Amino acid sequence: MAHIELNNELPGIRGLMAYRPETEGPLNALAEVLLRGENSLSRGERELIATYVSYLNDCFFCQNVHGALAGHYLDCNIRHIDQIKENFQQADLSPKMKALLAIAASVQKGGKYVTAEQIDHARSAGVTDTELHDTVLIAAAFCMFNRYVDGLGTWAPQDRQFYVDRAPQRALDGYQSSVYK
Repeated sequence: MAHIELNNELPGIRGLMAYRPETEGPLNALAEVLLRGENSLSRGERELIATYVSYLNDCFFCQNVHGALAGHYLDCNIRHIDQIKENFQQADLSPKMKALLAIAASVQKGGKYVTAEQIDHARSAGVTDTELHDTVLIAAAFCMFNRYVDGLGTWAPQDRQFYVDRAPQRALDGYQSSVYK
């Protein structure tokens, strides 16, 4: 049960957006640009960054929604996404993606935890300024989204297959679709 009366049965952020529809548009627009807009990082890579930050924040709803989407885009199952979350340094990821996940983890702790050494390492792995910018913004935005979802005590389906089953349609519809409601 959420900490406030949402007057709907929707899980996670969906219930919050239905409660305050005037915030839905701007929040979904931000997610749409960050996770689906034109970018040199794939949608799967960006969803993986969102997933990892949500995992670090222990936000069950967000890490499973975005983990299922990352798995969909990267053509892997949720168990593989779990392995990446638990130890991305040992995962079969590019040096570039590992550098970006390390930066995202620092942002999750606080912006000032990002170091010049991390930035230099990322650049040596081929990360562009735009990719650095977008990684930091995805990480910061998902700290906000995670705190929004969990700070108001929303509910989340515990069956992780729910998220996996919905991922292909979410990938088609995006975040600004009326289907998201």
